[in-house]
Amino acid sequence: MSEIVTPRLTLRRPNADDLEALYTLTNDPEMHRFLGKNAPSRAASFPRLLQNAGSWSLYGYGSYIVIDRATGAMIGNCGVFRSYRGLGEDFDNMPEAGWIIARDHWGKGLAREAMNAALASFDHIHGRQKIVAMIETGNDASETIAAALGFTFTRTAPLDGATMRLFNRT
Repeated sequence: MSEIVTPRLTLRRPNADDLEALYTLTNDPEMHRFLGKNAPSRAASFPRLLQNAGSWSLYGYGSYIVIDRATGAMIGNCGVFRSYRGLGEDFDNMPEAGWIIARDHWGKGLAREAMNAALASFDHIHGRQKIVAMIETGNDASETIAAALGFTFTRTAPLDGATMRLFNRT
């Protein structure tokens, strides 16, 4: 499905013109706090864009660009994508869920709205199956969202100098 519409959001596949918006989304220091140790940059945003588009191309699913229907602004990057992070057989090379919503939209339920729609679409097209997620230790808001989406904690793992909490939804 190339586009999903919810009451407040439009989720669409990424395109080459999304690079600047992805950079802007992750450039906020509060936003970037749980997105890895490297400073945000356009150069760091480019692999994120390629991963999003590549997952769609290779696997038929990926992260969506999240658009606020009221303003038309890009406010997030959410969905189910394919990843390989070197975290073990229980995590690598599986569908992975992830959500990023712009800081000025936190606390409005938009990540949950986007992810409920993305997960429902994934399940409808690909069948319900194990989906993994990782959240950096201390990101309590994302853990609350994960629980609401049906993800359960499985273990911790180090990644790029941070401790990640791993989850799955079966």
